[in-house]
Amino acid sequence: MARKHLSTGSPFEEALSYSRAVVQGDWCFMAGVTGYDYDRMVMPEDIAAQVTQSFETVTKVLGEAGFKPQDIVRVTHYIADRSLVDAASPAIGNALKDIRPAATMVLAELMEPNMLYEVEVTAYKGG
Repeated sequence: MARKHLSTGSPFEEALSYSRAVVQGDWCFMAGVTGYDYDRMVMPEDIAAQVTQSFETVTKVLGEAGFKPQDIVRVTHYIADRSLVDAASPAIGNALKDIRPAATMVLAELMEPNMLYEVEVTAYKGG
């Protein structure tokens, strides 16, 4: 089966030569999803809004790839500072409610000072 590359239209994807998601067979690998609203290219100020926007992007890209949020099997959360974990947790829990993928949370300095959250997602829709 041919590999499929998906884009959100972000200028960063073009500048850095990457795909927002790559589909290979029954697998979808998505990376670099942040709180940017790619339609308006704005970043919410608080981490809960960034998490919510990130998962709206995840859901949109999964749909374009022929997947559903329930197909998510693995998530890696990147958070800019330990002090933000409590504020991010309810939004993360809401986004992944009833999915319960394997997950890891990493503290990381992200690309922009106002970028507080980034997520990487793997989805599988095979039988």
